[in-house]
Amino acid sequence: MRALVQRVQSASVTVDSKISGQIGPGLLVLVCAMQDDTDDLADWLAQKVAKLRIFQDDAGKMNRSLLDIGGSALVVSQFTLAADTKGNRPGFSRAAPPERDLYEKFSAALAAAGVPVANGIFGADMKVALVNDGPVTIWLDTDQ
Repeated sequence: MRALVQRVQSASVTVDSKISGQIGPGLLVLVCAMQDDTDDLADWLAQKVAKLRIFQDDAGKMNRSLLDIGGSALVVSQFTLAADTKGNRPGFSRAAPPERDLYEKFSAALAAAGVPVANGIFGADMKVALVNDGPVTIWLDTDQ
């Protein structure tokens, strides 16, 4: 699985002019299931996101996690994170088939870790808005 994690002051996702999910301070997590990914990888990635220390402590150092600050996560399915960009037209053959299972498993595991989770709508044409904090953007890949 792949995730692009952005530290945000706020974020929201809108589908058909209606907000489907929104958060205050926390993380916007764009997540992509890849070929051969498993439930165990979704659990591992959720734990990594929940415990990733990218929020500032009192000394101004990135030393606190989403759990430490009591922040939320907005999780949005993003199959284009699987893009192969060798040519000028991206290919997406490494993405898992368009199924909700691993996306939902990841969201559920993140919530089970104690993180309040809001979601986009799987497979929908979404408009994502965010106020990036820092900016801090981190790439996570279970293959690495």
